[in-house]
Amino acid sequence: MASFLSRLHDKILVKSVDQDGNIRVVEAIDNDSIRPTRVKDRTWTQLTYMSFWFSATANVSNLYAASTGLTVGLSMWEAVACSFAGQFLAGCLMALNGRGGALYRIPFPVLCRASFGPWGALWPTFNRAVMSIVWNGVNAVQGAQCIYVFLHAIFPSIENIPDKMGPKSALNSAGMICFLIYWLVNCAFLVVPVPKMKSLVYIKVFVYYAAVIAMTGWTVSLAGGTTSALSQGSTIHGSEKSWMICKFLFIGLASCATFISNAADMQRYARRPSDVIWGQLISFPLSALIVAVFGNVIAAASVGVFGELIWNPLDFLDMLMAGERYTSGNRTACAFIALALAYSTVFSAIFENSIPAGNDIASLLPRYITIKRGFFICALLSYAICPWYLLSSASVFINFLSSYQIFLSAITGILICDYYLLRRGALSIPDLYTAHPEGMYHYFYGFGLRAFATYVIAIAPNFYGFLNQMGVEASEGVQRFYFVAYPVGLVVAFVGYYGFALWRAPKGMVKGSGWREPKEYLDEFDSARYVGGDIEGVEVQAVGVVGKSEK
Repeated sequence: MASFLSRLHDKILVKSVDQDGNIRVVEAIDNDSIRPTRVKDRTWTQLTYMSFWFSATANVSNLYAASTGLTVGLSMWEAVACSFAGQFLAGCLMALNGRGGALYRIPFPVLCRASFGPWGALWPTFNRAVMSIVWNGVNAVQGAQCIYVFLHAIFPSIENIPDKMGPKSALNSAGMICFLIYWLVNCAFLVVPVPKMKSLVYIKVFVYYAAVIAMTGWTVSLAGGTTSALSQGSTIHGSEKSWMICKFLFIGLASCATFISNAADMQRYARRPSDVIWGQLISFPLSALIVAVFGNVIAAASVGVFGELIWNPLDFLDMLMAGERYTSGNRTACAFIALALAYSTVFSAIFENSIPAGNDIASLLPRYITIKRGFFICALLSYAICPWYLLSSASVFINFLSSYQIFLSAITGILICDYYLLRRGALSIPDLYTAHPEGMYHYFYGFGLRAFATYVIAIAPNFYGFLNQMGVEASEGVQRFYFVAYPVGLVVAFVGYYGFALWRAPKGMVKGSGWREPKEYLDEFDSARYVGGDIEGVEVQAVGVVGKSEK
């Protein structure tokens, strides 16, 4: 038995290979999956990132997200403008927060070690892993709804399957069959290496926008061109309107909190650090604007078709096949549109949840888990948490998910301050992969107390508002202050962390002026080809090769 357990343990241990092809020992906070991306895997170009960020908002929920402003009295165009402005700010923050990932090709959990310490970084990593797993489950429910519409268009009898799930489930028995189908399809795509997923990004852009454009044209045609809801003016005025504009502008920013924290995970596959910039600053907000406009046009067309406003495009599609509308033409159109939306949902979940969760889970237990194993652990856990039951109590659960912004904004503020003000872009990569007490980022027994103190301080101003979102009564002033929770947490964390550093400078803090980023970073696996070479601006370090800083 002992021999069997020993062999099993050896089997599941992560094997790492050095640049000479020799097996090396995997340490407690290091394996090949979370080390800087090798040159051969840096395959994502500027076109890839332009397409990736253009497709980032290409999902079902964003088709009607901006239109929620109408429910509180804003006009459609005011709600769309707020969403666009918030997501433009999010794009700027993604460019800032992901810079370390783009240059050094390291994921978010490793980047956190520079401020939180090698062991302290496990806390923000665990936090984000949990959120990624839960959101993966939520997206799976949405994907199951897409599959249901698709199957309903082919097999009308699916709606007659007896429901055994009960009222506490967001999915009925037919929906659960669709959930399993979606989940299996999602797992099948997880075997594709991330560097090779760029072709799937291009396909997602084409498939999603083709489906949305087709649905828009079709539904407007069915409505006889009636889209009067688009011209509806705002019904609120004065300070109330000003607060609503403020609220929805920063909701547009806060809704991208996960994208902002995930930036390094995606940018580590860049061919060049500069390839990532324009996708975040242009493609991301522009795509959000286009999707919001299409979503509102589709919703407005539902008034002309059914006499009522249908915000959810999946409900709209299914209603187009109800009763006498279950014609071959309607069924064909609904099937193709639903299938395209299902495909888009699969890759939204992979890019937004599976890849970050894979990085996080691999960083929590590097000796036993690679990123690919992390993908499948995330998939299994997102099934195990039974998201169809979580969504049944939508009011509290969805409020919790959306309110998680206050924790992510604090982490983001700390990381941006550490990289730009304290380090001036200069990170010691070997020190990020060691828990040795002499390591630059070891701090207090492996914990960055400055970062944790700042984290608590940044959360404090918004915590009452967070409790209000969970059902605790609060004054109108507290509720309105929570509208700006994300920027408040971000700024407090940024200023607070810098204040602690001025009071007692951490090891490795750069004093004086000047930007200290290297021109390029190469890991130890790529260093051998440069050793002894005559390449300008490249020098060999203890682990890897770094381009010399520009003076």
